[in-house]
Order: sequence, then C-alpha cells, then structure tokens
Amino acid sequence: MCVHTTPCPDATSDARDLAAVVSSHPEQGWSLLCNGVVLFDDDGELLPDGRAVADHHEWRTAGLVPA
Repeated sequence: MCVHTTPCPDATSDARDLAAVVSSHPEQGWSLLCNGVVLFDDDGELLPDGRAVADHHEWRTAGLVPA
C-alpha cells in the first residue's frame, strides 16, 4: 500500500504505528496510516484484516527523587 521512497512498516510489523499518516480526524480521535492501520488517540489500533489491537505501550511514571 505504501509507495514512499523509504517504505513504511507493514501492518503486521511491531512498528506498524510509525507509518505515515494518510488521513487524520482529530475531532473523532483516529488517523489512517498508509499501511492500512487505523490508529486511535488512546493508542489502540484496528488492523486492515479487522483485528483490534489494544494499547500496547508501557506507560511509566517518574520515580521519586531523594531529597
């Protein structure tokens, strides 16, 4: 699907959410990537084959700094 000089990651790749944005709809909370993945603002994804992928990022909090 991607025709860029440097191809974007395939929809089956772990880096699929790094593909170029083709269409963005921030008012609705989603973007279509050039590899066919729909990326949601909550970091969930919908793959081209219809499978849903939940938020897969590890969110970490800053540790306390000793005084």
